[in-house]
Amino acid sequence: MIPEIVHQVAFLILGLAILLVAGDMLVRGAVNLAAALNIPALIVSLTIVAFGTSAPEMVVSVQAVMSGNDGIALGNIIGSNIANIFLVLGLPALIYPISTHVLGLRRHAAFMMLATGAFVAAAYGPGFIDTTIGAGLFAGIIVYVAYMWIRASISKTSEPVIDEVEEYQSSNGVTMKTIAFLAAGLIGLPLGAHLLVSNGASLAAGLGVREEIIGLTIVAFGTSLPELATVMAAAFHKKADVAIGGVVGSNIFNLLAVGGAAGLAGTAVFDPESLRADIPVMVLASVAITAFILTRRDVGRLSGGLFFLAYVGFLFLITVSSGGL
Repeated sequence: MIPEIVHQVAFLILGLAILLVAGDMLVRGAVNLAAALNIPALIVSLTIVAFGTSAPEMVVSVQAVMSGNDGIALGNIIGSNIANIFLVLGLPALIYPISTHVLGLRRHAAFMMLATGAFVAAAYGPGFIDTTIGAGLFAGIIVYVAYMWIRASISKTSEPVIDEVEEYQSSNGVTMKTIAFLAAGLIGLPLGAHLLVSNGASLAAGLGVREEIIGLTIVAFGTSLPELATVMAAAFHKKADVAIGGVVGSNIFNLLAVGGAAGLAGTAVFDPESLRADIPVMVLASVAITAFILTRRDVGRLSGGLFFLAYVGFLFLITVSSGGL
């Protein structure tokens, strides 16, 4: 029993490692491509970086639904959105306050709340995400991206991405290296996701806990690491638009793109326990960061500390409710 669990944990960690490396390569390749096209920083952080850092969640959730592990798929989405706000924003804010004074961010926060509302409606309404609901969610992300690109083209913003996401950007434009990064990311993501889902499901069965617990904790934390790395780097470089924009954009992509893709891949059924505890925490986290954005209050050290404690408390709560993970 113990050797089997050790084996599952080892391959789960390997899957996470492959996901993180592949996700980073995908973001680097995509941002280099965007830089060559001189795309504005906020647009890049809210679309390309957000999609790239959400790619692990998408591939994991799709593979989980296709293999019949709905709990991992939906737990991953819910847990990632909670981690993105309470952990990904909370931890960097302890080091350096994160400003919410970013032009246009209020609109994106409002859209995040609309996306949250749509996801919650599916959870408490039919209680599942099927092909029809999945298509609706995915249509939402298409509308969101189209809206931002249209606004960017109308405003003719000339601020290049190079200054804002320099930790990802190469000064050589579109090269074979850029193409190699994109290819490696697209190949590595499904491989890492397969290892993560299969071993996560086996681990849940071996420990006798809900699949959602694995999705909410290990998988969600692991797939949120790219966002954490991006926001930490942005906070250190005092790039508020990348820091806060990446989190808001990633949460929108998780709810609409990842949730939609999961529904298009099959039917993902919400666990009753998630309806009672996990989704309300996700809504609370979304409302909290939206309040900061709408009132233009910085996420300072005190707020960051409270966010971080909220995440620790959430992990403690679901661990206790599962009978000890």
